[in-house]
Amino acid sequence: MYFVYILECADGSLYTGITTDVQRRFFEHQAGKGGHYTRAHKVIRVRYIEQQNDRGSAQTREAEIKKLPKRKKLALISTLKIP
Repeated sequence: MYFVYILECADGSLYTGITTDVQRRFFEHQAGKGGHYTRAHKVIRVRYIEQQNDRGSAQTREAEIKKLPKRKKLALISTLKIP
């Protein structure tokens, strides 16, 4: 099982990625062990999580979300409440 996730960065930007363990990956990003983008933009919190059945589906969905303008990503985020 895979998850597509959106992180909020300190500068207000959003980062989208995939993983099998969102919590572990979030902490990796916070520790500077994530991608180049999240090392340059401090990660604040997870804003969105979407479950996918397999890696291929997760990668396809990640690409779809990355193509969205920020306003549509924010609308997507508003559909899911994460404590």
